[in-house]
Amino acid sequence: DQPMTTLAAKPRFFALIPCAGSGSRAGTGQPKQYQLLAGQAVVWHTVQAFRAVQVMAGITVVVSPGDDAFMRVCPDFRQPGDLLAAVGGSTRAASVGNGLKALLRHAARPEDWVLVHDAARCLVTPGQIEALITACQNDSTGGLLALPLPDTLKSSVAGRVAQTIDRTDKWLAQTPQMFRIGALLAALEAAGGAVTDESSAMEAQGLKPLLVPGSAQNFKLTYPQD
Repeated sequence: DQPMTTLAAKPRFFALIPCAGSGSRAGTGQPKQYQLLAGQAVVWHTVQAFRAVQVMAGITVVVSPGDDAFMRVCPDFRQPGDLLAAVGGSTRAASVGNGLKALLRHAARPEDWVLVHDAARCLVTPGQIEALITACQNDSTGGLLALPLPDTLKSSVAGRVAQTIDRTDKWLAQTPQMFRIGALLAALEAAGGAVTDESSAMEAQGLKPLLVPGSAQNFKLTYPQD
């Protein structure tokens, strides 16, 4: 008899979009992810970019408990693989961690990849998402889209320049940030709520995420002028 062999299931790719922030710096009457842009909510454009990526196994959107605005602006968010998780926390890290747990309960495995992306980075393109997947899918850690710092960088004291800082090795972190679900959840739980992005949590574990060149177009809507 031939010996039986067990092939490990190929890791899949899931998107997770934290959408529970208040957007207080945007100066709008409602969370910025629900502001209209070209006739659709900001987060609708974000979701559509991930919809266009063929390998994506599912999209999870994390909203605050009691949020009924998301389904009003994204009424088609009922497709196979879609998961609306009303488990948003008081920090981004808490929202992402709670979303990862919901994703694991719903469909994913710890060894699957998750691409965490800001709801308000609505100009990301399917091509940029695919470039991150291509660069990171065989990496032992994962990585993130980032932009080499294009401008001269200054530090300040009391509103005046203290010094000019060498920018040659400086990058602006963007999203998506792509890591294994289990590893990212463990890193976030160890780091607590202080980390502002997923890469920081992984770095605190002694890991060195891959920097994948992004685009200046992939910026986060933050201030009124944006």
